[in-house]
Amino acid sequence: MRFGFAAPARILFGPGEIEKAGSIAAGLGNQWLVICGRSRHGVKSLISRFEENGLRSVLFPVSGEPDIEGILSVVKEGRKAECDAVAGIGGGSVLDTAKAVAALLANPGYPMDYLEVVGKGQPLTAAPLPCIAIPTTAGTGAEATTNAVIAVPERRVKVSLRSTLMLPAVALVDPVLSHTLPPAVTASTGLDALTQLIEPFVCRETNPLVDGLCREGIGRIARSLFRAFRNGSDADAREDMALASLFSGMALANAKLGAVHGFAGPLGGMFPVPHGVACARLLPHVMRMNIGALRSRDPYHPSLERYREVARLLTGLPDADAEQAAIWVEKTVREMQIPALQNSGLSEKDFTDVAAKARKASSMKGNPIELTDAELLAILESEKNFPG
Repeated sequence: MRFGFAAPARILFGPGEIEKAGSIAAGLGNQWLVICGRSRHGVKSLISRFEENGLRSVLFPVSGEPDIEGILSVVKEGRKAECDAVAGIGGGSVLDTAKAVAALLANPGYPMDYLEVVGKGQPLTAAPLPCIAIPTTAGTGAEATTNAVIAVPERRVKVSLRSTLMLPAVALVDPVLSHTLPPAVTASTGLDALTQLIEPFVCRETNPLVDGLCREGIGRIARSLFRAFRNGSDADAREDMALASLFSGMALANAKLGAVHGFAGPLGGMFPVPHGVACARLLPHVMRMNIGALRSRDPYHPSLERYREVARLLTGLPDADAEQAAIWVEKTVREMQIPALQNSGLSEKDFTDVAAKARKASSMKGNPIELTDAELLAILESEKNFPG
């Protein structure tokens, strides 16, 4: 058995941990570039903590998911202000922006020099600026991942800038920051986290540390996602979801993903569909296709037993079979009213292009079994026929 495990240098988790941000930051930098989302939730508290510790900061709000031009504009601001550290407070897009900017402020060149798939894929040569990642949602786990997902509009795709050097110096997870999330965002981000726990658990390259994180995280989502969805102020449920999201980021950073994320990258680049929505809608269809393909072509594959274990964790039934995992997810998607992908513009004429791009995606390499072109198209057909 051989494996490595990468994680943020320091993880702080718990209600009220945002109060420690200033004292932690004081040991990492003096001039901070603070990147936030449109809501600016938690930003006032963060900057106050910085000021109390004698730190200077420049605030840069971003909207939407990061793309090449957006990243370059933030890098330009960081260089102009001579920032020596970066903080991201917000959802996954904000945290990915912060990680990418911290990397590019310390390395020469442009984003395309380092992007995988459509870029040159060059490795980072210098450690990024110190970065503190503070999530305000519970789904992406971006505070604990080694990559930043960036849209490349001219190629109509989203790809990653990836390096273990990009792990934040500090992942500060305060579940209280997620209490104000609206139900729709709670649902899509929560199902994103579930996807990021299931795919590493059944993928081609996992390890015992990842397995433990996935089992623990899936169980917490099973008992708390609906509670957080129905009552955003349920502190115990929010804590479960924040921890499951953190675990999902650590899991995907140390294993592989699969066909759900293989599709999600191209879909996010081609259509205005949020990443969590794409993952939520595709997860049950991919699960069913993988289970069927494994039973047909590799019936003794260990991932089949892992799908059965996922079903037991989600349903609480000790004799649950693999299909019941997909049924649980499908029911959840329906009850939480996750919008169909055709609402974002996906139509049958796009299926061949989407499937071809998905096959080339780095995430697809982790799928437990190689799916045929017909099977990839059938996944999209299943989504088209699934009410939403």
